Amino acid sequence: MTLSLQERRVRRILDIYGDSLYRLALSYLHNDADAQEAVQDTVIQLLRYDPDFAGDTMKEKGWLMKTISNLCRNRLRAQNAHPEAELDETFAGSEEKDLGFVWEAVSQLPVRYREVIHLFYQEGYSTKEIARILDRKEGTVRSDLSRGREALKNILKEVYDFE
Repeated sequence: MTLSLQERRVRRILDIYGDSLYRLALSYLHNDADAQEAVQDTVIQLLRYDPDFAGDTMKEKGWLMKTISNLCRNRLRAQNAHPEAELDETFAGSEEKDLGFVWEAVSQLPVRYREVIHLFYQEGYSTKEIARILDRKEGTVRSDLSRGREALKNILKEVYDFE
């Protein structure tokens, strides 16, 4: 059985970027099912708009990360409009043995800080790349990263007696 061009593209995207997309979605949504659905919605958007990245994997990954970020923020806005929807309190990084407590603390940060910390530390993006993905100014991203670190430090001090 031969796979269609679209099926091969989806498999390649999920093989290369699936984990990163899932972790980013989970950092926003804190719910496995919602995160998986966000990844699926991102793939649907990819097939729908069929952007041409001319073989540039950085543009491809950036487009995917920006798309999933926007989809997650839209879902959160909808959940906030309907407060009966609850968020699961799990976080992808909490499965890591040594740093699970840190990612648990990150999950307590406001979305604005959580997303830049995730993209910077977990995905390895520069502040310039994060600004492009989140459609913010680079200075704003640096400020959010700094404020997020400070808030994270306070959470770790309070909850975990971490200095």
